[in-house]
Amino acid sequence: MSPFAPTFERLPASIPVFPLTGVLLLPRARLPLNVFEPRYLAMVQDSLAGDRLIGMIQPVEPGTETDSSIDPPLAGVGCCGRLTAFAETDDGRYLITLSGLCRFRIREEVSTMRGYRRVMADWSPFAGDFIAPADGGFDRAGLMAALRPYFTRRSLTVNWQALETASDEQLVATIAMLCPFTPAEKQALLEAPDFIGRASMLLALVQMAVHESADGDAARH
Repeated sequence: MSPFAPTFERLPASIPVFPLTGVLLLPRARLPLNVFEPRYLAMVQDSLAGDRLIGMIQPVEPGTETDSSIDPPLAGVGCCGRLTAFAETDDGRYLITLSGLCRFRIREEVSTMRGYRRVMADWSPFAGDFIAPADGGFDRAGLMAALRPYFTRRSLTVNWQALETASDEQLVATIAMLCPFTPAEKQALLEAPDFIGRASMLLALVQMAVHESADGDAARH
């Protein structure tokens, strides 16, 4: 973790949350965001003036976060990131990067004065997020082999050299965050109990998608 990030013991009781469907942040991974809605511009401003922590979380019903007239129910688990890069645009947007810190459970939601949402966070189940896993323990070769047909069938361009030289944690986080899995699948990856569980689930999701694509191709011939 960055020397500027809080320790587990100094994580705050409450954090602002940014609900986005299909968006996944994991500990030690980086997530770029384009912020333009007024209430979330306010959230970024307040975060910059404070501890720079923002929680990423999915709404229970995909797509409901775009309706500012309601506060849709949120998933029970999210991941908090620290705002580590910030830029303004000429058309009134913020371009930010969150560096994943630790997952959290929602204790309860609290009211705010600036329109964005804030929750009381329970960090206790996720103290292990502050410990980077060692390499090994999952089928990395199998994942890399499955990724080639997965990306090819979706016409996705990737930097294979970067993937091949990444640590196991970096590889799993990159694929989990960038691949077009369903919101439910992204949530399951977030809530995996540990790195090995997440890596094994990711491998299963990629292999299943490859097999489904192959079956579909066979049916059309």
